[in-house]
Amino acid sequence: MKYFQQGIDIYFDNVGGDMLDAALPNMRIHGRIALCGAVSQFGLSKPHGIHNLFNLIIKSAKMEGFAQHNYLHLYPRFLEYVIGYYKQGKIVYIEDMNEGLESALAAFVGLFSRKNVGKQVIHVASE
Repeated sequence: MKYFQQGIDIYFDNVGGDMLDAALPNMRIHGRIALCGAVSQFGLSKPHGIHNLFNLIIKSAKMEGFAQHNYLHLYPRFLEYVIGYYKQGKIVYIEDMNEGLESALAAFVGLFSRKNVGKQVIHVASE
């Protein structure tokens, strides 16, 4: 609880596994968790289980999964907001840039071994 002294109100999880398990005991009363992915489970022959689910009960927290394909009708509205925020400098992102097509395999492996930060980009050519 070093970083969340009063607990977590809302946790957006696209990692799953140990990250989700660590967030559960740190949720505030009536906290909410949105599940949209589990990248930490990709490639595992046996996915890891979650051990701290009991915290949902004792904290009266809610956890709900969602998939973006259920919200495609909202995409035009989303773009209006995001483009506006980006132009205002309210959205900042990090690119993990790799040079040359020969770096693609290592960059791809880095996605699944927690070695990249931000958006993974392969700069193939300057034309």
